[in-house]
Amino acid sequence: LVHWPATPAQVGPAAWLGLGYVALFSMFIGFVFWYRGLALGGIARVGQLQLLQPFFGLLLAAGVLDEQVRPAMYLAALGVLACVWGARRASPCGQAAPGHGKSAV
Repeated sequence: LVHWPATPAQVGPAAWLGLGYVALFSMFIGFVFWYRGLALGGIARVGQLQLLQPFFGLLLAAGVLDEQVRPAMYLAALGVLACVWGARRASPCGQAAPGHGKSAV
């Protein structure tokens, strides 16, 4: 709110283009592929990949943007990774539900 412009005309074209890009690609086109992946791989399995976004964001920030990454950030990312790994191991995905796979003769 401190930097809120008095009128929309004070917002530069780069800001409007950035907003348009995020609205179009992240909110519409990106979700088409995300929901298609969920449909193909199953919500329980593929949905856990979203929990890894902070980890990949940290790697991109350090590698692409050359940002300083503190040890606490690595610990937090490893904590997220451990939680996803534990959830995947505890998940019943891939196991047949009782009664499935048996002949109904």
